[in-house]
Amino acid sequence: MTEGPLLILAGAGSGKTATMTHRIAHLIKDKGVPPYNILAVTFTNKAAGEMRERVEELLGGSVNMWIMTFHAACLRILRMHADVLGYGRDFVVYDPVDTKSVIKKILKEQKIDEKTFNANGLLSQISACKEQELSPDGFREVYEDNYHNDVVYEVYREYDRTLRKNNAMDFDDLLLNTVRLFEKDETVLAKYQDRFHYIMVDEYQDTNKTQYKFVAMLADRHKNICVVGDDDQCIYQWRGADITNILNFERDFPGAQVIKLEQNYRSTGKILAAAHSVIENNHQRKAKKLWTEAEEGSNITYRRADNEKDEAAYVAQEIIRVKGPAQKYSDFAVLYRTNSQSRTFEEAFSARDIPYKVVGGVRYYDRKEIKDMIAYMRLVLNPSDDLALTRIINEPKRGIGTTTVTKLTGFAAATESSLFEVISDEGVQNGVSAKAGSGLRQVSDCIRKYHDEMDNLKVSNIYDGLLNDTGYLKALETAETAEAEIRMENLLEFKSVIFDYEEEGELTLADFLERIALISDIDNHDPDADAVVLMTMHSAKGLEFPYVFMPGMEDGLFPGWRSIDDVSKLEEERRLCYVGMTRAMEQLWLTSAAYRVMYGSGSFTRESTFLRELDPKLLEGDGVFRSRSESRFGEAKSFDGYQDPAPARPFDRLARARREVKKKKDPVVLAAGDRVKHDKFGEGLVITVKGNVVEVAFDSAGMKKLAADVAPLTKL
Repeated sequence: MTEGPLLILAGAGSGKTATMTHRIAHLIKDKGVPPYNILAVTFTNKAAGEMRERVEELLGGSVNMWIMTFHAACLRILRMHADVLGYGRDFVVYDPVDTKSVIKKILKEQKIDEKTFNANGLLSQISACKEQELSPDGFREVYEDNYHNDVVYEVYREYDRTLRKNNAMDFDDLLLNTVRLFEKDETVLAKYQDRFHYIMVDEYQDTNKTQYKFVAMLADRHKNICVVGDDDQCIYQWRGADITNILNFERDFPGAQVIKLEQNYRSTGKILAAAHSVIENNHQRKAKKLWTEAEEGSNITYRRADNEKDEAAYVAQEIIRVKGPAQKYSDFAVLYRTNSQSRTFEEAFSARDIPYKVVGGVRYYDRKEIKDMIAYMRLVLNPSDDLALTRIINEPKRGIGTTTVTKLTGFAAATESSLFEVISDEGVQNGVSAKAGSGLRQVSDCIRKYHDEMDNLKVSNIYDGLLNDTGYLKALETAETAEAEIRMENLLEFKSVIFDYEEEGELTLADFLERIALISDIDNHDPDADAVVLMTMHSAKGLEFPYVFMPGMEDGLFPGWRSIDDVSKLEEERRLCYVGMTRAMEQLWLTSAAYRVMYGSGSFTRESTFLRELDPKLLEGDGVFRSRSESRFGEAKSFDGYQDPAPARPFDRLARARREVKKKKDPVVLAAGDRVKHDKFGEGLVITVKGNVVEVAFDSAGMKKLAADVAPLTKL
């Protein structure tokens, strides 16, 4: 059908893109609709480009029609009519770098502390307001009156004024202002309603409120709106996607027809059945069930490993076992919930010469935050390491610009000194700007403190101290962005690396850095080579692989702890699980670890809610523990001796790790004769206390002089 509102529910692997492009070609070729009268919108330039290529291939030539992203379509409309809203038609579009600069300028002018109100965090809040169509005054009316919201209001108001003054719009404005244009000028709206007789929207489940209003207003005259999407694959609600847009389509567009594309051309029957047994637990969904003419295939394999290292080793061994002459390494994918999970697989694959590539991210030891903290630790070991100091001297930002660093480096060369000696000089610190001088003092004091005490501290003590005293962790916390959250996860996961080595026995800082250098230098990683794919499940949407592994199937990790008590968030996590499972074409492995070390601390785990929902008849390998109340498939059993050692409500491991790192012990008041315990040296007797220096006779380590403000001492 071509007339009237149409919802195409296109299940995973059902040929959604082919349906879209063939419909466009049918309208033009068979129905005689001028391409000029068709609008097709999607989310990415890549998707729009692929759609245009397929349409032109079907029609045998180029077409004059709008196949583009939402933002591109809105920009084109505003270029013609921005004056209606008081903008010049030559308005500029600010990209994220531009908008951040505007916010930082406002913070400086209003004397607002950037460490408390981070530019990225404020931009995220402003973007959320625009998605809800809230002006600065609207924000003030909706949100409670407190200091934080007062600052957000003032910054948002000034940001709005600045963009107006500069005849500029940001990306959110392109959508919002087009809707405002249509609302303000019925003539303009009528012009585009008359032009676009047929409107098609791809990935409709990912539209937000503003995008919905944009297409709904355009389609109001001819009613020929066709949307294609899958409510079971709505996994971007955290980014503004509103699942109710697709769920309420028939209510919003009376007389709408619904076509379900339920035949899957990707996966085996058992993979589809397993995925369905999980997703059918969602209440916010339209009833449908994928089927295939392909073979039933093998059962899903489940492995309950002892720990995360055994889990990674198992995956590596399975890849080696399954791969034959007919398979390529790129046929295998490891799909995980969080970026920080990649580390154990990278190490396991490197140890077994399995080539891999990290898609949509960077290899663990190549990530900026990891390289930064390794540079800090190298400086503690050797303050004369100019390369390491140059890397982190202004990380996080301390007001030490490139010009200042160049001058300091030149001075160090002229005086034949190390850069650290130069920045530690009081005269140099007083000879630069007050902010830069304070930054130089902070770096030199911090490095010197841990260098002087490194023989008396465990590597984990040094790492925690650096995360705190350098301000690196605090800078990420105040950013309040998804990227900053991922970087914090990676930094705190680095404690697991340290923890693993400390478990092996005595570990010096020099030993640790040598081992890390060997790991990070292993390079069997060629992005262009045939390699196993490592990626998050979010990044995998739209892709497919013959063999898929989904590790970390544990409550608290997947689903994440924030989702356990929130029905809406839990359903989104379940949709993400469904997306991950339906990436597999031939074989699917699910794994979990009975004991997992994350962020430097270990704990027993409970198998994922999603594992317990999966039909056990479709599983082979280890059994999944289900309580009687949880079982929908007959008698509940505990297999292979595995019990349920973890609490039903998993704790927030990331939050706990952050608290542990930041935990400041109250100053320990010591006197001669006190018994104390040290993290590294064990128990001992305090002999003397002179100022900040404590002399302790340890039972096994002998006599030690320690700095009281750094030493990890507990009074017994």
